[in-house]
Amino acid sequence: MTDRTLSRLAWSVCALTLLVLAASLVLILLGWSAPLPQGATPWRDRVIALIGIVGAPILGGLIASRRPRNPYGWVWLGFGLSLAVAQLESSLSAYARVVESGTLVAPLAVAHVLRLGNQVSLVLAPFLLLLFPTGRLPSRRWRPVAWISALSGAMIMILVLLFGSPDKVGGAISSITIGVVFTIFAGIALSALSLLVRYRRASGVERQQLKWVAFAAVLAASTLMAQQLFWLVALLNIHLLGGELPPSHPSLENLRDAAANVCLYAGVGIAILRYRLYDIDIIINRTLVYGSLTVSLAFVYFGGVATTQTLFRVITGQERLPQLAVVISTLAIAALFDPLRRRIQSTIDRRFYRRKYDAAKTLEGFSSKLRDETDLDELSGDLVRVVRETVQPEHVTVWLRNPREPG
Repeated sequence: MTDRTLSRLAWSVCALTLLVLAASLVLILLGWSAPLPQGATPWRDRVIALIGIVGAPILGGLIASRRPRNPYGWVWLGFGLSLAVAQLESSLSAYARVVESGTLVAPLAVAHVLRLGNQVSLVLAPFLLLLFPTGRLPSRRWRPVAWISALSGAMIMILVLLFGSPDKVGGAISSITIGVVFTIFAGIALSALSLLVRYRRASGVERQQLKWVAFAAVLAASTLMAQQLFWLVALLNIHLLGGELPPSHPSLENLRDAAANVCLYAGVGIAILRYRLYDIDIIINRTLVYGSLTVSLAFVYFGGVATTQTLFRVITGQERLPQLAVVISTLAIAALFDPLRRRIQSTIDRRFYRRKYDAAKTLEGFSSKLRDETDLDELSGDLVRVVRETVQPEHVTVWLRNPREPG
């Protein structure tokens, strides 16, 4: 097949996946007004789950159409289609519970087959890690991991197809299912480890691609931990300033999960398609600086408020903290922002970007010497030395024009 044909096939699979998601959305909208049984996922949360899935087939279509010979894009297409099928099964099962009997033809049998989408996604998940970014395994030593992951996924698919939920059957079938599921997740963990092995051996473009995925994974994990940080801040606010604990919103948790998925899709897409690939170093640098700055200022703020509250309680005997203490802590943070940012920037450059830090120091020293140096030969030698230390070219030559010559 030609590249053009493969590109059309990729977009066809992407369109099919989006149609399956659209069918799920239609079922959700048709059953929106009907109440669901206790413990079932609300209709609104099902819509949010669809939003988190949409990026997978689009990402697969982009990669497979631009890199049709790279199997990695096709794995993403299969992964997105399997998630869409699983979501259709969930929507179909929920709709069949709340509509009149007989509206759908054999809903339980259809849902039983569509349930295989979850198992197919488990089969493909390790390969999203093993094949990144070249579409090949890191080395031949990783072939057993690939085979074990594929065979375990095929076995769990057979068990689900024959027994529906084999973990509820009991006996030997349940034990086998537990072992197979454990093997699948062990394969996913080993596949994640393969990225670290690949990063140690990579250089140039491949290393930048791995940096993008690592950054996206950290960003996704940060969105998942945002809720825990929110509750921590809320508890501190109650303890120090009084107030009430905010109510929990399950929909916000689903939005958080969807945002984490979007981060991963964006990181993988930028890495594979190589869009602004080398900007990752600047992004990581700024993230480290301002992330550390935010955490430091938060500690300063809550530490200042806690200290002020303790002193106020000892002096006045009152538990309630005046608003003046909060204002003073806020002004202290504003005064510390710029000097603390410069200090953190210097520390991070010295620790993680040593070459850049050394080059800046070398140029700074050369600039100060340039103001006092009068010997042209000495200045030329210093210039060559600085260029070698900072730019590290293969060859350096200094050309000086004779001022008497016309030019």
